[in-house]
Amino acid sequence: MGVSTSRPDKGVAVVTVDFPPVNALPVRGWYELADALRAAGRDPETRCVVLAAAGRGFNAGVDIKEMQRDAGHGALLGANRGCAEAFAAVYECEVPVVAAVQGFCLGGGIGLVGNADAIVAAEDAVFGLPELDRGALGAATHLARLVPQHLMRALYYTSRTATAAELHAHGSVWKVVPGAELAAAALELAAEIAAKDGTLIRLAKAAINGIDPVDVRRSYRFEQGFTFEADLSGVADRVRSTFGSERTEASS
Repeated sequence: MGVSTSRPDKGVAVVTVDFPPVNALPVRGWYELADALRAAGRDPETRCVVLAAAGRGFNAGVDIKEMQRDAGHGALLGANRGCAEAFAAVYECEVPVVAAVQGFCLGGGIGLVGNADAIVAAEDAVFGLPELDRGALGAATHLARLVPQHLMRALYYTSRTATAAELHAHGSVWKVVPGAELAAAALELAAEIAAKDGTLIRLAKAAINGIDPVDVRRSYRFEQGFTFEADLSGVADRVRSTFGSERTEASS
């Protein structure tokens, strides 16, 4: 359990997240993921990183139960900062990051894939932000990188999800494959990227980030302020108190 790194092909590092049962990450998990991504990107032998997850779902966001156990604001602040670091580590990774997504990709999962350079998804993958159902806000910054503006707003306000096929139609998912073929498809794309000159691919990543019209770190940080406001006002606790009474696999 935790975050591990493997190197199945030359130039390719696979960072795998494994926090059973639904990959809802505790505070330490977000920091572990950020550290692993940054380390993989710094390695001069790495030319592409695949971000993957074990289990039936890619990511269910933060560990809501960890917040419920905390009488103060420590868990919330830790999750806010940890998520910000993990999302930034994907975006700022020195080489391209390919996200391999299966099952549910919710809340913080959107922050990860929204900052990735490419997404390969299994046919059963669904993407969404159930934040309003979990007493939180945030990651609209990243959902806006996956779908058009008005669809992003509708998904955000309703907490509905979009399928891998729908995101493929919008151009944000590179390829949709059967679940059994996900790892191979992600590695195939990563290997194609890793075949490029190592210095040039790093320059390309920096150049593309430099022309991005949205400062994703600053934009997400702005959103987090409203999450904390919701917590201080008491509305977050009121909404979170119902967590677990309906479903246990969704998260913020």
